Amino acid sequence: MTSKPRIIVTRKLPAPVEERIAGLFDAGFNPSDEILGTDEVIARAQGADGLLITPTDKLNAEALARLPESVRIIATFSVGHDHIEVPAALKRGLAVTNTPDVLTDATADISMLLLLGAARGASWGERMVREKRWGAWSPTHPLGLDVTGKRLGILGMGRIGQAVAKRARGFDMAVHYHNRSRLDPHLEQGAVFHDSFHALLPHCDFLSINCASTPETRACVNAEAIALMPDGAVVVNTARGDIVDDDALINALTSGRLAAAGLDVFSGEPEIDPRYRDLENAFLLPHLGSATMETRIAMGMRAVDNLEAFFAGRTPGDALKG
Repeated sequence: MTSKPRIIVTRKLPAPVEERIAGLFDAGFNPSDEILGTDEVIARAQGADGLLITPTDKLNAEALARLPESVRIIATFSVGHDHIEVPAALKRGLAVTNTPDVLTDATADISMLLLLGAARGASWGERMVREKRWGAWSPTHPLGLDVTGKRLGILGMGRIGQAVAKRARGFDMAVHYHNRSRLDPHLEQGAVFHDSFHALLPHCDFLSINCASTPETRACVNAEAIALMPDGAVVVNTARGDIVDDDALINALTSGRLAAAGLDVFSGEPEIDPRYRDLENAFLLPHLGSATMETRIAMGMRAVDNLEAFFAGRTPGDALKG
């Protein structure tokens, strides 16, 4: 009888996913869900055929070089793969897979939650109620912003960006976007393409960041970019924290240059810039983009699909390329 491939799972996954993994593989789980350091991941990988990791596991070129030769595939429980130095992994002959598609709707929903919450002051409104600061009704205070009929700029018109645009049309928002390449007209659905990020910005009453973190996009939402947006605009980020220059965004929120921001991702999370916590006009969430039971199960099953295909001698559907 052929032995099952040995798989190391670095974080605790939803029960149905772990049950499937246990049936298919000789699996090493992490029932305590502690975040493993790089040395611990490498230690647990001894004798393993594959790793099922998450964005909390950082595998740069040096770490990848230290993995045992037995490891042949790394499946990440995420769409993003900036925590893996993919070119170094591929050069070493490792297969690397991610989990696209299955978290599109959940993340787009969070984008709209942030957009609405930031515009309508959901964060400070809830605090007023909880902290018993809610006084008599007033015609002039506190006030938020309308969303209906406004212009939404989307940076990154991939699957999630398109799903955000679909939701925004339900609020009669005019959609503008910048992407590495223009979409086909049937995918644009009337959205207006701008051939550069800076060309997009003057049309953004709201800016939704939905692009990947790359050398070109890191810190691209900076003081220069914010200066091109309309006064009183709103910035929403469900992509990656390092796309935003924190100093520039905080300065703009403090000065009133921007009306509000809705943020689900942060540089260095969970340790975020502490100044955000003191801003009444910052609506903050703890990276909830894909955090629904249905989505996390689907992500896990997609990762397992990739592992199962690989060990059956097939090319995984979500294999990353260099």
